[in-house]
Formats: sequence, C-alpha cells, structure tokens
Amino acid sequence: MTGEPRPRVSSVHPPDDYIPPGRPPESAGAGAQDAYRQTRFLLDGDLDLFAQAMRLQLALVKDAYPSRYRTHALAAVLALWSRAYAHLADGMLLVSRGSYASTPPLARSAAELIAAQEGLRAGEMRLHDEWLAGTLAPDEEFKAFEIKLGRYFSGEVLATDAALRAVYRPASELSRPAFGASLLLVGPESNNNRLAVTFAEASFHLGWAEIGIGWLLALALRQAKVALDATEIIPAPEERRRAYEELERRIGEALGRHDRCRIEEVAQGNDIRYLVQNFRRGAGGTPRRILL
Repeated sequence: MTGEPRPRVSSVHPPDDYIPPGRPPESAGAGAQDAYRQTRFLLDGDLDLFAQAMRLQLALVKDAYPSRYRTHALAAVLALWSRAYAHLADGMLLVSRGSYASTPPLARSAAELIAAQEGLRAGEMRLHDEWLAGTLAPDEEFKAFEIKLGRYFSGEVLATDAALRAVYRPASELSRPAFGASLLLVGPESNNNRLAVTFAEASFHLGWAEIGIGWLLALALRQAKVALDATEIIPAPEERRRAYEELERRIGEALGRHDRCRIEEVAQGNDIRYLVQNFRRGAGGTPRRILL
C-alpha cells in the first residue's frame, strides 16, 4: 500500500489531569466508604504511584498533539490506548470502593488493549491500514454507514510478554463464571465448614485490594512503555523516559514486597493453577495461601 489512506486525523484532547477516586457519597453505603478510607490509609503509596503512571500517559498523549504526528498509526494506537486508560481509571475507582469482583474483567480487557497496541507497534500496523482502506463508507444493502469491526487480538504478545501475561491469565480466569473464582471473589471467608457467600457487598478486603491495585499498577506502567517504545509514532522527550525509569523502579519495589497479596501461576502435574499468597481481609489478619 502506498501513501496514507484517507481520512485525515483530527487533533486529540486528553484530560488535563488524572483525578484519583474521591470519597464515595453516603448513598454508596457504609461499606464502600470504609473501603475507600482503608484503601487510602493502607495503600496510599500505591495510589500515588498509580496516579503518577496515569499522568505520565497523559503527558505522552499531549506530546503527540502537534499536527505533524497525526498519522493513521497514531490514531490506531490512541484508539486502543484511550480504552485502556479508561479501564485502568475505572478499575481503580472500583477497587477504592471495595467492588473487587468487577475489577478482573477490566484488568483483562486492559491487558488485551495494551497487547494490541504492542502488536501494532511491533510490526502489524499494516492490518490496521488494510482495515481503514476498506471501511468508513456507505453500505447500500442496509442503508447505513459502515464501520467494519476489524477484529484484532494479539495473543502472541499476551503469551510472551511477562508483565501482561502475569495479569491477563489470572484476571481472565477470575472474570469467567468458574465456581472457585466466584467463591473467592464474593465469599472469601468460606471454608470446609461453611460457604460464606455475600451478595453485591462492598467491604474492604486487603488481599483483593492489593491484587487489584497491583494489576492496575503493572498495566499502567506497561502502557507507558508501549508509548515510549513507539518512537516512530509518538514523540517521547527524555524527561518522560527518566520519569518512566523512576516509576518502573518504585512500582517494582511496591509489587515486590514480600508481604503483598498476589496471584502466581504455578504448575501442578499437567495443570496450570493459581496460588494466592498473603490473602487476608485486614492488615492484622493471618495471611492465607489459596490454591485455585
């Protein structure tokens, strides 16, 4: 394909700033308000790192504002990136209110969107160009304006990228209607003597908060790295790279804490399973290990 296919790319106006979740209103319930309070108290450092990673993303988008950068490749990346950014922001809002069961689907989808950007950046942009060249036109049969779906899924990136895989695999399993996943999400106090299932409950759980925020931190950092690596598409001043390197170090330290609740992929025979480490409701609770 020679030259750029139509149409032109409009200017993009990202938010001026990332605004962290605020205190829930009374109508959200006492559980959500307590979850917010405890999340802010116990995980304030994580929330600050997440805000910095989100603001770094916004800065990178703003760097690409000048018209000389408005290519179809930029539009392809930004369309996916915009969705991933919203998923991350919404995921943090849900975690801060104790809505942990809603977080895995957003983390899974964000990982897919980030992987898709990486796939395009790394050599598959022609697939977007081919899609664009054959769509955005009237459809005579249905008397409608056609926007072809343009299916694209970068399974190879999700399988080989360690940071994305570590989130995508467990988040995908926890997003599905599996019995064990459902019980752990809405009945984390269950044992062999009782099934302690809750219904649409919003109450603080340190283990789930650390897992969810850990995923969001890893994804926000990986998203920034995709943009920084896309040097032919997105300009990246040296100050952004320095900011990323500092964030990478600090987020690595936060996620590497020995007492942090996390989910690890383990092998048992021929099966891939998931080991939840340091699972506990409160800071003073006894950490448990759960094998999914």
